[in-house]
Amino acid sequence: MAYRIERIGTADWERMREVRLAMLQDTPLAFRETYETALGHGEEEWRSRVARVSAPGSVGLVAVDAAGEWVGTMISFTPEPGTALLVGVWVHPEHRGRERGVTDALLDAVEAWARTEAGAQRLVLTVHEGNPRAAAFYRRRGFDLTGAREPYVLDPTAMLLEMALPLH
Repeated sequence: MAYRIERIGTADWERMREVRLAMLQDTPLAFRETYETALGHGEEEWRSRVARVSAPGSVGLVAVDAAGEWVGTMISFTPEPGTALLVGVWVHPEHRGRERGVTDALLDAVEAWARTEAGAQRLVLTVHEGNPRAAAFYRRRGFDLTGAREPYVLDPTAMLLEMALPLH
């Protein structure tokens, strides 16, 4: 199946909401909010979110299948000069797997954005210690653990592990 990688636009708030709710139901430990919290957000919050990922210094990307459905997302922004932070990573279960290439295509596009538009020297993310599949994907793509860790906001007994990829 072929996929297109597109930028999330300011008019996409309803699709963003739909995908975010699916993300939170599918892989709750990968995100910093609960499904119930996200479900309670009104239109203004969703419009604000798409505006943020469309703003300078940020990029929101989606993988779109042949039927026009959003089947994956990645978001990145620059919290400080030289660093791009990767967040909002998710691929629908039916579209996962190395052979489909959705996650790789999204990450290729984020890396290209980080290098060219953001001028970043490194791409950083956090991965939940209980998500070995995600950690393995990032290791395959050249990310290494930095040693930094922080408590997971929804369960302080669990840790988020920082990984980084040099962009040169």
